[in-house]
Amino acid sequence: MRLRVLAVLGLGVLALSWAAPVFRLTTSPVVAVAAWRMLLGGALFLPWVPRVRWSKSGLVLGVAAGGVLALHFFLWLTSLRLTTVASSVALVTTNPIFVGLLSWILGEPPSRRLWEGIALSVTGAMLIGWGDFAIGGQALVGDALALGGALAASTYLLLGRRACQEVNLLPYVGLAYGVAGVLLLIAAAGAGTPLVTGQDWLWVSILAVGPQALGHTSVNWALRRLPASAVAVAILGEPVGATLWAFLLFSEGVGIVQSVGILLVFLGILRAWRAIRL
Repeated sequence: MRLRVLAVLGLGVLALSWAAPVFRLTTSPVVAVAAWRMLLGGALFLPWVPRVRWSKSGLVLGVAAGGVLALHFFLWLTSLRLTTVASSVALVTTNPIFVGLLSWILGEPPSRRLWEGIALSVTGAMLIGWGDFAIGGQALVGDALALGGALAASTYLLLGRRACQEVNLLPYVGLAYGVAGVLLLIAAAGAGTPLVTGQDWLWVSILAVGPQALGHTSVNWALRRLPASAVAVAILGEPVGATLWAFLLFSEGVGIVQSVGILLVFLGILRAWRAIRL
Protein backbone atom coordinates (compact mmCIF):
# COMPACT_ATOMS: atom_id res chain seq x y z
CA MET A 1 0.00 0.00 0.00
CA ARG A 2 2.79 2.42 0.97
CA LEU A 3 4.67 1.77 -2.28
CA ARG A 4 1.49 2.17 -4.33
CA VAL A 5 0.68 5.57 -2.79
CA LEU A 6 4.27 6.70 -3.26
CA ALA A 7 4.24 5.60 -6.90
CA VAL A 8 0.96 7.38 -7.74
CA LEU A 9 1.92 10.59 -5.95
CA GLY A 10 5.38 10.50 -7.54
CA LEU A 11 3.82 10.10 -10.98
CA GLY A 12 1.53 13.04 -10.27
CA VAL A 13 4.40 15.30 -9.17
CA LEU A 14 6.37 14.27 -12.27
CA ALA A 15 3.40 15.28 -14.44
CA LEU A 16 3.06 18.58 -12.56
CA SER A 17 6.74 19.36 -13.17
CA TRP A 18 6.00 19.66 -16.89
CA ALA A 19 3.66 22.61 -16.34
CA ALA A 20 6.27 25.39 -16.14
CA PRO A 21 8.34 24.29 -19.18
CA VAL A 22 5.21 23.83 -21.33
CA PHE A 23 3.72 27.15 -20.12
CA ARG A 24 6.96 28.74 -21.25
CA LEU A 25 6.38 27.53 -24.82
CA THR A 26 3.03 29.37 -25.08
CA THR A 27 2.65 32.92 -26.38
CA SER A 28 -1.02 33.51 -25.48
CA PRO A 29 -1.99 35.37 -22.26
CA VAL A 30 -1.20 33.14 -19.29
CA VAL A 31 -4.64 33.43 -17.67
CA ALA A 32 -6.27 32.28 -20.92
CA VAL A 33 -3.85 29.35 -21.13
CA ALA A 34 -4.64 28.40 -17.51
CA ALA A 35 -8.39 28.70 -18.17
CA TRP A 36 -8.37 26.37 -21.18
CA ARG A 37 -6.02 23.97 -19.43
CA MET A 38 -8.63 23.67 -16.66
CA LEU A 39 -11.60 23.46 -19.00
CA LEU A 40 -10.08 20.76 -21.20
CA GLY A 41 -8.78 18.86 -18.17
CA GLY A 42 -12.22 19.04 -16.55
CA ALA A 43 -13.90 17.92 -19.78
CA LEU A 44 -12.06 14.60 -19.56
CA PHE A 45 -13.94 13.86 -16.31
CA LEU A 46 -17.22 15.56 -17.19
CA PRO A 47 -19.08 12.27 -17.95
CA TRP A 48 -18.67 11.22 -14.30
CA VAL A 49 -20.11 14.41 -12.80
CA PRO A 50 -23.84 13.60 -13.36
CA ARG A 51 -23.41 9.89 -12.55
CA VAL A 52 -23.40 10.37 -8.80
CA ARG A 53 -26.01 11.67 -6.37
CA TRP A 54 -24.36 14.76 -4.96
CA SER A 55 -24.88 15.62 -1.33
CA LYS A 56 -25.17 19.31 -0.53
CA SER A 57 -21.84 19.31 1.29
CA GLY A 58 -20.13 17.40 -1.53
CA LEU A 59 -21.39 19.87 -4.10
CA VAL A 60 -20.26 22.82 -1.98
CA LEU A 61 -16.81 21.28 -1.52
CA GLY A 62 -16.39 20.67 -5.25
CA VAL A 63 -17.44 24.19 -6.21
CA ALA A 64 -15.35 25.75 -3.42
CA ALA A 65 -12.29 23.74 -4.46
CA GLY A 66 -12.69 24.93 -8.03
CA GLY A 67 -13.05 28.51 -6.82
CA VAL A 68 -9.86 28.52 -4.73
CA LEU A 69 -7.94 26.68 -7.47
CA ALA A 70 -8.92 29.44 -9.90
CA LEU A 71 -7.95 32.03 -7.30
CA HIS A 72 -4.55 30.36 -6.85
CA PHE A 73 -3.76 30.56 -10.56
CA PHE A 74 -5.12 34.10 -10.93
CA LEU A 75 -3.12 35.46 -7.98
CA TRP A 76 0.07 33.62 -8.85
CA LEU A 77 0.01 34.44 -12.58
CA THR A 78 -0.81 38.08 -11.81
CA SER A 79 2.10 38.21 -9.38
CA LEU A 80 4.45 37.28 -12.22
CA ARG A 81 3.61 40.61 -13.88
CA LEU A 82 4.53 42.61 -10.79
CA THR A 83 7.53 40.90 -9.25
CA THR A 84 10.37 38.67 -10.39
CA VAL A 85 9.83 35.03 -11.26
CA ALA A 86 12.26 34.11 -8.47
CA SER A 87 10.25 36.02 -5.87
CA SER A 88 6.94 34.65 -7.08
CA VAL A 89 8.07 31.02 -7.18
CA ALA A 90 9.83 31.23 -3.82
CA LEU A 91 6.78 32.68 -2.10
CA VAL A 92 4.11 30.53 -3.76
CA THR A 93 5.98 27.38 -2.69
CA THR A 94 5.50 28.27 0.99
CA ASN A 95 2.08 26.59 0.84
CA PRO A 96 3.12 23.56 2.99
CA ILE A 97 3.53 25.98 5.91
CA PHE A 98 -0.04 27.21 5.44
CA VAL A 99 -1.31 23.65 5.00
CA GLY A 100 0.43 22.61 8.21
CA LEU A 101 -0.99 25.53 10.20
CA LEU A 102 -4.51 25.12 8.81
CA SER A 103 -4.38 21.35 9.34
CA TRP A 104 -3.44 21.96 12.96
CA ILE A 105 -6.41 24.31 13.38
CA LEU A 106 -8.73 21.77 11.72
CA GLY A 107 -7.67 18.94 14.01
CA GLU A 108 -5.07 17.08 11.90
CA PRO A 109 -1.84 18.52 13.32
CA PRO A 110 1.42 17.56 11.58
CA SER A 111 3.87 15.55 13.67
CA ARG A 112 7.28 16.91 14.62
CA ARG A 113 8.92 14.89 11.83
CA LEU A 114 6.42 16.23 9.34
CA TRP A 115 7.14 19.81 10.44
CA GLU A 116 10.83 19.09 9.98
CA GLY A 117 10.09 17.85 6.46
CA ILE A 118 8.04 20.97 5.76
CA ALA A 119 10.86 23.22 6.99
CA LEU A 120 13.52 21.46 4.91
CA SER A 121 11.47 21.30 1.72
CA VAL A 122 10.21 24.89 1.87
CA THR A 123 13.75 26.15 2.50
CA GLY A 124 14.94 24.13 -0.46
CA ALA A 125 12.16 25.38 -2.73
CA MET A 126 12.94 28.99 -1.81
CA LEU A 127 16.62 28.42 -2.61
CA ILE A 128 15.65 27.04 -6.02
CA GLY A 129 13.70 30.22 -6.73
CA TRP A 130 16.27 32.52 -5.11
CA GLY A 131 18.34 34.84 -7.28
CA ASP A 132 16.77 38.14 -8.19
CA PHE A 133 14.41 38.25 -5.22
CA ALA A 134 12.63 41.57 -5.51
CA ILE A 135 11.93 43.89 -2.60
CA GLY A 136 10.05 47.19 -2.48
CA GLY A 137 7.76 49.18 -4.71
CA GLN A 138 5.48 47.34 -7.12
CA ALA A 139 7.24 44.09 -6.30
CA LEU A 140 5.72 44.14 -2.82
CA VAL A 141 2.25 43.88 -4.36
CA GLY A 142 3.41 40.98 -6.52
CA ASP A 143 4.99 39.27 -3.52
CA ALA A 144 1.75 39.65 -1.56
CA LEU A 145 -0.21 38.14 -4.46
CA ALA A 146 2.19 35.18 -4.59
CA LEU A 147 1.64 34.57 -0.88
CA GLY A 148 -2.10 34.80 -1.51
CA GLY A 149 -1.64 32.19 -4.23
CA ALA A 150 0.12 29.94 -1.73
CA LEU A 151 -2.74 30.30 0.75
CA ALA A 152 -5.29 29.53 -1.98
CA ALA A 153 -3.35 26.42 -3.02
CA SER A 154 -3.27 25.31 0.61
CA THR A 155 -7.03 25.74 0.92
CA TYR A 156 -7.50 23.73 -2.28
CA LEU A 157 -5.54 20.81 -0.80
CA LEU A 158 -7.47 20.91 2.47
CA LEU A 159 -10.82 21.03 0.66
CA GLY A 160 -9.68 18.06 -1.42
CA ARG A 161 -8.78 16.17 1.75
CA ARG A 162 -12.27 16.85 3.14
CA ALA A 163 -14.03 16.11 -0.15
CA CYS A 164 -12.42 12.67 -0.27
CA GLN A 165 -14.75 11.66 2.54
CA GLU A 166 -17.84 12.91 0.69
CA VAL A 167 -17.43 12.42 -3.06
CA ASN A 168 -15.92 9.90 -5.46
CA LEU A 169 -12.67 11.09 -7.03
CA LEU A 170 -13.60 11.45 -10.71
CA PRO A 171 -16.85 13.42 -10.25
CA TYR A 172 -15.12 15.65 -7.72
CA VAL A 173 -12.19 16.57 -9.96
CA GLY A 174 -14.48 17.00 -12.97
CA LEU A 175 -16.54 19.56 -11.05
CA ALA A 176 -13.56 21.33 -9.43
CA TYR A 177 -11.56 21.65 -12.66
CA GLY A 178 -14.63 22.79 -14.58
CA VAL A 179 -15.51 25.49 -12.05
CA ALA A 180 -11.89 26.70 -11.99
CA GLY A 181 -11.80 26.83 -15.79
CA VAL A 182 -15.02 28.82 -16.07
CA LEU A 183 -13.89 31.36 -13.46
CA LEU A 184 -10.49 31.79 -15.11
CA LEU A 185 -12.15 32.17 -18.51
CA ILE A 186 -14.36 34.94 -17.07
CA ALA A 187 -11.21 36.64 -15.73
CA ALA A 188 -9.50 36.32 -19.11
CA ALA A 189 -12.58 37.69 -20.90
CA GLY A 190 -12.63 40.63 -18.48
CA ALA A 191 -9.07 41.39 -19.54
CA GLY A 192 -10.09 41.08 -23.20
CA THR A 193 -7.98 37.95 -23.81
CA PRO A 194 -10.23 34.89 -23.48
CA LEU A 195 -8.69 32.73 -26.22
CA VAL A 196 -5.41 31.04 -27.02
CA THR A 197 -4.17 31.06 -30.59
CA GLY A 198 -2.29 28.98 -33.14
CA GLN A 199 0.11 26.32 -31.90
CA ASP A 200 -0.75 27.16 -28.29
CA TRP A 201 -3.73 24.82 -28.54
CA LEU A 202 -1.24 21.96 -28.74
CA TRP A 203 0.55 23.13 -25.59
CA VAL A 204 -2.76 23.70 -23.79
CA SER A 205 -3.86 20.17 -24.67
CA ILE A 206 -0.60 18.78 -23.25
CA LEU A 207 -1.11 20.84 -20.08
CA ALA A 208 -4.69 19.55 -19.79
CA VAL A 209 -3.77 15.89 -20.15
CA GLY A 210 -0.45 15.91 -18.26
CA PRO A 211 -0.18 18.40 -15.37
CA GLN A 212 -3.95 18.76 -14.98
CA ALA A 213 -5.66 15.43 -15.62
CA LEU A 214 -2.76 13.22 -14.55
CA GLY A 215 -0.92 15.48 -12.10
CA HIS A 216 -3.71 17.15 -10.14
CA THR A 217 -5.89 14.03 -10.17
CA SER A 218 -3.04 11.91 -8.75
CA VAL A 219 -2.60 14.50 -6.01
CA ASN A 220 -6.31 14.38 -5.20
CA TRP A 221 -6.15 10.57 -5.13
CA ALA A 222 -3.27 10.76 -2.65
CA LEU A 223 -5.24 13.18 -0.45
CA ARG A 224 -7.61 10.31 0.31
CA ARG A 225 -4.76 8.37 1.86
CA LEU A 226 -2.31 10.93 3.27
CA PRO A 227 -2.51 14.05 5.43
CA ALA A 228 -2.70 17.22 3.34
CA SER A 229 0.59 18.41 4.88
CA ALA A 230 2.47 15.40 3.53
CA VAL A 231 0.99 15.84 0.07
CA ALA A 232 1.89 19.54 0.09
CA VAL A 233 5.51 18.65 0.88
CA ALA A 234 5.60 16.09 -1.95
CA ILE A 235 4.28 18.68 -4.42
CA LEU A 236 7.45 20.70 -3.79
CA GLY A 237 9.09 18.12 -6.03
CA GLU A 238 7.44 20.10 -8.85
CA PRO A 239 9.93 23.02 -8.87
CA VAL A 240 12.76 20.47 -8.64
CA GLY A 241 11.44 18.67 -11.71
CA ALA A 242 10.79 21.94 -13.53
CA THR A 243 14.36 23.09 -12.85
CA LEU A 244 15.78 19.82 -14.18
CA TRP A 245 13.54 19.90 -17.27
CA ALA A 246 14.65 23.50 -17.92
CA PHE A 247 18.26 22.31 -17.75
CA LEU A 248 17.62 19.46 -20.19
CA LEU A 249 15.32 21.29 -22.62
CA PHE A 250 16.50 24.90 -22.49
CA SER A 251 20.09 24.42 -21.28
CA GLU A 252 19.42 26.60 -18.25
CA GLY A 253 22.24 26.26 -15.77
CA VAL A 254 21.71 24.89 -12.27
CA GLY A 255 23.87 26.83 -9.81
CA ILE A 256 25.26 25.82 -6.44
CA VAL A 257 22.42 27.48 -4.52
CA GLN A 258 19.80 25.71 -6.66
CA SER A 259 21.61 22.40 -6.23
CA VAL A 260 21.54 22.81 -2.45
CA GLY A 261 17.84 23.69 -2.71
CA ILE A 262 17.10 20.54 -4.72
CA LEU A 263 18.92 18.42 -2.13
CA LEU A 264 16.97 20.04 0.73
CA VAL A 265 13.64 19.44 -1.05
CA PHE A 266 14.47 15.76 -1.46
CA LEU A 267 15.56 15.48 2.17
CA GLY A 268 12.37 17.26 3.29
CA ILE A 269 10.16 14.95 1.24
CA LEU A 270 11.99 11.91 2.65
CA ARG A 271 11.65 13.22 6.21
CA ALA A 272 7.95 13.94 5.73
CA TRP A 273 7.34 10.54 4.17
CA ARG A 274 8.98 8.76 7.10
CA ALA A 275 6.53 10.55 9.39
CA ILE A 276 3.56 8.91 7.68
CA ARG A 277 2.18 5.53 8.68
CA LEU A 278 -0.06 3.80 6.13
